[in-house]
Amino acid sequence: MTTAVAPPIKAKQRPGDRIFSTATVVAGSLILVVLAAVAIFLVAQSMPAFVAESTDFKGDAENFWAYVAPLAFGTVWAAFLALLMAVPLAIGIALFISHYAPRKLAQSLGYVIDLLAAVPSVVFGLWGISVLAPAVQPFYSSLVEWFGWFPLFAGPVSGTGRTILTVAVVLAVMILPIITALCREVFLQTPRLHEEAALALGATRWEMIKMAVLPFGRPGIISASMLGLGRALGETMAVAMVLSPFSIISFALLQSQNPSTIAANIALNFPEAHGVGVNILIATGLILFLITLGVNMVARFIINRRKAFSGAN
Repeated sequence: MTTAVAPPIKAKQRPGDRIFSTATVVAGSLILVVLAAVAIFLVAQSMPAFVAESTDFKGDAENFWAYVAPLAFGTVWAAFLALLMAVPLAIGIALFISHYAPRKLAQSLGYVIDLLAAVPSVVFGLWGISVLAPAVQPFYSSLVEWFGWFPLFAGPVSGTGRTILTVAVVLAVMILPIITALCREVFLQTPRLHEEAALALGATRWEMIKMAVLPFGRPGIISASMLGLGRALGETMAVAMVLSPFSIISFALLQSQNPSTIAANIALNFPEAHGVGVNILIATGLILFLITLGVNMVARFIINRRKAFSGAN
């Protein structure tokens, strides 16, 4: 003889719960709608650029792809150099704040890092063009003299210091507070039991960080790095103010002729653009949109592969 299973009792949903649930669904859907609208706008406005004549492009470009290739290269190259300099320094600062510095010093450094993240990009651009570039120009000359045989440091050296390496340094300083702040919060979330277990087994503080803190924070480090990379890829004013752009593809770091970036090129040319020229600039924005989207997809794929080490308290 079987007994009937009583149906589950559902709690009556209050009006506040329904309003909050509906609001969250609308907010989440709105993000997708805005993203789709931006993508549709970019694609629709970019179509004339793909079939434009060679006379519609500035420089010697014969078609759109020849025009955008140096810009895409400069965008990725400058952002990669900035990330290469900023990430190790940001991880070191975050570890110092979270595991080495006294509490009062850690709080003060945390406030300074947060304030640096709020500095406008035009201020960094002014600093780069008026202070950093003249200061590093003698060092660039020495690098070319010592390591000119290496392609990255090949001459002739720029006489103003306004090179792709200077732009990368400025971008690294700009994204450093973002990556540092996020890494600091991730490191502070490391399970206390993992740290204490490592120390109880005789590990030094650095060994504990290698065994417990860094593996736990690896997804957060990747996320912070990708967020900083997104800022570097889309930066406009600082690059436009510091860089002396040319339509070239070159890995040389210290020469006066440097590839520009997509965002800086749009900012410099959009005010005087008209007709198909506007569509060409919008099409370069579409390429930047795709680059940023691809970077974030790769980062999400890497993070999903690292979820095995979750670290339950």
